[in-house]
Amino acid sequence: MSGAGGATTARQVIGAGDIPVDTPRVPAREAAETELSKPMYHENDPSFLERALNDFWDWVAGVFDAAASAAPGGPAGLVVLALLVIGLGTALWWRLGTPQRSSRPAADALFESDGPRSAAQHRAAAEAHAAALRWTEAVQERMRAIVRSLEERALLDPRPGRTADEAAAEAGRVLPDHATRLRSAAREFDDVTYGGRTAGQPAYLALRTLDTELEEAKPVLSGAPRGAAG
Repeated sequence: MSGAGGATTARQVIGAGDIPVDTPRVPAREAAETELSKPMYHENDPSFLERALNDFWDWVAGVFDAAASAAPGGPAGLVVLALLVIGLGTALWWRLGTPQRSSRPAADALFESDGPRSAAQHRAAAEAHAAALRWTEAVQERMRAIVRSLEERALLDPRPGRTADEAAAEAGRVLPDHATRLRSAAREFDDVTYGGRTAGQPAYLALRTLDTELEEAKPVLSGAPRGAAG
């Protein structure tokens, strides 16, 4: 009796508070994460932008280190290779120039892409600009009137994308007496259209006089004597 009673008493004592508390792992981890997620623990953390920049510079450093390890001579060899590439690119640019015409094939076209207009319409537009003292626009429209008039007279073949220089060169072959002034007119057109210059009244009056004279000029046909009428 006494032995059994002693055992019962021992079990009661142990069950009363001597068994250690065993907290499950999942609730303990969740409690720790909840505690650590409080703002007080993250006041000095880097911002998202700072973290992104740090990652970027780490990536750049990794690329540089990889290139340096692969290049002969290490980092010094990499610098030499970079200088050689820059020098080669500069030499090619100096030799070939900037491909402006190839990238913009119609950038220097004489006529705009708003539909064809007659020589009379270009002359009317030129006179309207001149009356408003817009000499740059007046010069542009008068040069277009000159070329369109030559096309209407079949002295030039209508060709989209023709530049002022090309038109002057082609017209100068059938109107050799006016070839020099045609080239000057084309140069004036290019200067005010693409070179950033501003035209004045004398430039416009010179083109208007040339336009009037070309209307009465007789072309020189291929193989015909100079001065023969077309």
